[in-house]
Amino acid sequence: MRAARGRWARPLSSAGTPAGTGDTIFALSSAPGRCGVAVIRASGPGSRGALQSLTGTPEIPPPRVLALRRIRDPHTAETLDAASWSGRVPGLRPAEPGEFTRRAFRHGKLDLTAAEGLRDLIGAETEAQRRQALRQMEGDLGQLYQRWSHTLTQALAHLEAFIDFGEDEEVEEEVLEQVAVAVRALQRDIGAHLRDGRRGELLRAGVRAVIAGPPNVGKSSLLNLLCRRPAAIVSPQAGTTRDVLEVALDIGGFPLVLSDTAGLRQASDPRGARGGDAGAGTDTPGWDNSPNPRGNRSRVRRLRQADLVLAVLDATAVCAAPAALGAALAALEPPPGVPCGDPLSGSPSLTQARHSRHLGACAAALSRFCREDSGDIGDLAVAAEQLRVARRELGRITGHVGAEEVLDIIFRDFCVGK
Repeated sequence: MRAARGRWARPLSSAGTPAGTGDTIFALSSAPGRCGVAVIRASGPGSRGALQSLTGTPEIPPPRVLALRRIRDPHTAETLDAASWSGRVPGLRPAEPGEFTRRAFRHGKLDLTAAEGLRDLIGAETEAQRRQALRQMEGDLGQLYQRWSHTLTQALAHLEAFIDFGEDEEVEEEVLEQVAVAVRALQRDIGAHLRDGRRGELLRAGVRAVIAGPPNVGKSSLLNLLCRRPAAIVSPQAGTTRDVLEVALDIGGFPLVLSDTAGLRQASDPRGARGGDAGAGTDTPGWDNSPNPRGNRSRVRRLRQADLVLAVLDATAVCAAPAALGAALAALEPPPGVPCGDPLSGSPSLTQARHSRHLGACAAALSRFCREDSGDIGDLAVAAEQLRVARRELGRITGHVGAEEVLDIIFRDFCVGK
C-alpha cells in the first residue's frame, strides 16, 4: 500500500483516555508521508478476523514473516485499490496516541521507564541520544530502580518482623543493624545517582552553549561554519546581530544547542557595566549600551542558562579555514567539562525531571528513616512508614505505583502508531 498522509496521525477520538483494552485498535505505524510502504498496526481480539476478512483467506502468516496479499472488500470480496478505498472493517477503531505502548505497559511487557525510552528513541536526532534511549528502552534504568525497590522491600519485611516478633525473642536485634546498614547504602547510591550532573537530561535536550564576545569578531561567521549553512546574517558592520539566534547541532553524535548573541561592549555608564557583569557572569566590562533592553535581558538569560559559554575574541582565522575546522569537528569528543559522556558507560543516568522529583522524595524519606544526629532508626513504626514512602516513590517512577493522570501525560506524547 502507498504511504498514507498526515491525516492518519491525528487522534480520531476526543476522549482523553482510550476505551477499554478489550477493543481492537489500528493505526499507521510507519512515518506519515515519509516512506514508500505504509505499515498499519492492529491490536486486540479482532485483529486476526480483520486480517482474514481483508485478505479473503483463512491462512494467517506466521509471526514475523512478511507475506504478500491482495486487499479485498470484506463485504463484496472485490479487490481494492488501497489508495481509493475508504471503507471500514467492522469491530476495529482508530488507536489513540500511544495506545499500543500503553497496552504493552498494562500487560507487563515493559515498565514506565522503558516506555519513556521508546518515546525518546522515536524523537532521537543524534547517535548519543539514540544510544541512551535504546539503553533505557531495554530496561537498564528500570532494572536499577527495581533492585533498589527490592532492597527496600527486604528492609521493610525485616523491620516489620522485628516489630511483630521482637518481644518473643524470635528475631534478633542484629536485624535492626542490618536494616540500617542496607538503607544507608541505598541512600548513598540514590544520592550519587541524583548528583550525576544532569548527564541524561543534557543528552535528551542538548548541551546549551552560548557564543559571546565583542562585536564584529566573527561570532556569526563561526556559527555559520559550525552549522554548515548561512543561519546568521554576516556583515562587516558591527552590531548586525541584535537578537539571540539558536541552532541545534550534532557534534560528534552529541546534541548541542548553540546560541549566537549580540556583541559585548564597554558600557558608558559604570552602573550599567556592573549590572552587565553581574547578569552575565563573565569578565567582560559590560553589555552593549543600546536602546534594546529586551535584547540585553535575553542575552543575560541565555548566559545564565548556558551549560557552556564560548568566549570568542577573534574567529576570523578559524573561519578562513573551514576544511581544517571540519576535520577537527569530525574527531571531536565532548569537552571534559560537559557531563554527558558515553551513554553506554557507567550506571544508567537520569533522563526525566519526573525521575528526579520522585528520587528526591525517596531520598528524603530515607533521611527521615535514619535520624541524622545519631544514625539510629528511632521509632520503629515511624521508620517502617518512611520505608513504605520511599518504596512508593520508586514504584511511581517505574509505573508499579501511579495515578492515571501521570500515565495520560506520558503516553499522550507518543504518535498514534506507537
